[in-house]
Amino acid sequence: MHNSEIASLFDELADLLELQGANAFRLRAYRNAARTLGSLTEPLSELAQGGAKALQTIDGIGKDLSEKLVTIVETGELPQLEELREQIPSGVVMMLRIPGIGPKKVAAIFNELGVTTLDQLREAAEQGQIAGLKGFGAKTAATILEGLDQVEQSAQRVYHADARPIVNQIVESLAALDSVTQVSVAGSFRRCCETVGDLDVLATATDSAQVMDALAAHPLVEKVLARGETKQRVRLSPLFDGVKKLELDLRVVPVESYGAAMQYFTGSKEHNIVIRKRAQELGLKVNEYGVFRGEEYVAGGSEAEVYAALGLPFIAPELRENRREFDLAAAGALPELVTVDDIQGDLHMHTTATDGQASILEMAEAAKARGLKYIAITDHSKRVTMANGLDSARLRAHWKNIDKARGKISGIEILCGIECDILEDATMDLPDDVLAEADWVVAVLHYGLKQPRDQINKRLLNAIRNPHVSVIGHPSGRVIGKRPGAEISFSEVFQAAADHGCMMEINAHRSRLDLDDVHAAAAKDFGIPIVISTDAHSVNGFVELQNGINQARRAGLTTDDVANTRNINEFRKLIR
Repeated sequence: MHNSEIASLFDELADLLELQGANAFRLRAYRNAARTLGSLTEPLSELAQGGAKALQTIDGIGKDLSEKLVTIVETGELPQLEELREQIPSGVVMMLRIPGIGPKKVAAIFNELGVTTLDQLREAAEQGQIAGLKGFGAKTAATILEGLDQVEQSAQRVYHADARPIVNQIVESLAALDSVTQVSVAGSFRRCCETVGDLDVLATATDSAQVMDALAAHPLVEKVLARGETKQRVRLSPLFDGVKKLELDLRVVPVESYGAAMQYFTGSKEHNIVIRKRAQELGLKVNEYGVFRGEEYVAGGSEAEVYAALGLPFIAPELRENRREFDLAAAGALPELVTVDDIQGDLHMHTTATDGQASILEMAEAAKARGLKYIAITDHSKRVTMANGLDSARLRAHWKNIDKARGKISGIEILCGIECDILEDATMDLPDDVLAEADWVVAVLHYGLKQPRDQINKRLLNAIRNPHVSVIGHPSGRVIGKRPGAEISFSEVFQAAADHGCMMEINAHRSRLDLDDVHAAAAKDFGIPIVISTDAHSVNGFVELQNGINQARRAGLTTDDVANTRNINEFRKLIR
């Protein structure tokens, strides 16, 4: 099982126990453990080989949790969770996601009405059964109906990159209003999470009604779901097919609270818990309205003021996950994060030679137009037959065409590359004498991703040790929300990459973002140069670069950590 799968079991266990009214400290232990496990780079299945005591070296994992982890790793199940699943249907757990009703009310609905699904809950609310329960009433029933719409809408998340054009259009239109003095997006979108479920926009304005009227009339708004004096919730229309209808909360806040509100609503929840605790230790209170000492307002106009009041430097939104940002802040070592303008080259793209939609020269011209100074053309090797992958003879002919294209364009260098599959038997898809002729070799896993960890590691290690391989591309092979990555012992792979001078890729395509942020941060710790590349298949594909930058920033990467921020001469020195 992947670490994320094991972490989700602990989250589910906490949900079910919460419905039974379990001790809050016990629930917190499970949820904290789930977050910790999800951030580990080493497979728990490997760590568990040392037994429960070895697992207790993980922060927040005590005797009880370590024994449960061993059980999960050895059997794939957790008996306590299985028992609870039999007692509490999954639809009841879904009810916990409804804003405004807690576990006690959910438990009452389940136990007293026998409601086990969201559809049944909606019917019970509409028919007055909910309002008739002791301690509920018509207001609670209305809250449930409104919350059900939100839960059903937010059940599906969308790629950050799909939400970006929607967010940009709305924020730009609101910023253009005469009454608006500040406006920005907050929430998981601002933290550049891989996917988002809804959107939060904050504004300061001299006329809040004008802002809400403008949002309600915006072409991207399909329906106003709720409106008050300073808050409005709307449902958005998708910009293109396949993107769910996001919901957006607009809050118009006082100028003196704008920074505090931005900090609060940006999150993450885990980061803000530490912020509140730190405030309490300093005799302060922090919330979305500001920082207070008793009733005295201390700060809140800007986020920098809020952090300064707590004795902290400004922490970039992408780092606010309570991983290591507070330790770095204490040490005065918060990184200056890489930006899209720092990137000088793109080292992964395809042309009409395989499954791309543009010629070599067209890709080069499009890259140059975006300000890039060098690219590598990396069409598929022969194993990818569905993409018309190249064998040795076709590849060499392709490289000759690249050489011809070089003479037709100036101001950008074109490297002869190849995206070469690492085959299931751990050999390379093309012979070494061919790979030796390449300027740049991207080694990848496309097939056999469900092989055992030992075989996956063998494949990756063989590629890393091959002196002609430059970088491991999209290392896990995952597709976000659709296909889990291969099970990898990343510490072993990263150590080999560091020893042999092999780089690691953050594939910037919105559906990959592979390496993920946790493993990209771990690769940085090993001193491995990271390459951020688009995997572009058309001249429009270079827009994906921002996604990779977002991932790199969440990993805490600087220009020193990212190889293709260097000019071509310095970059060539990194290629073995």
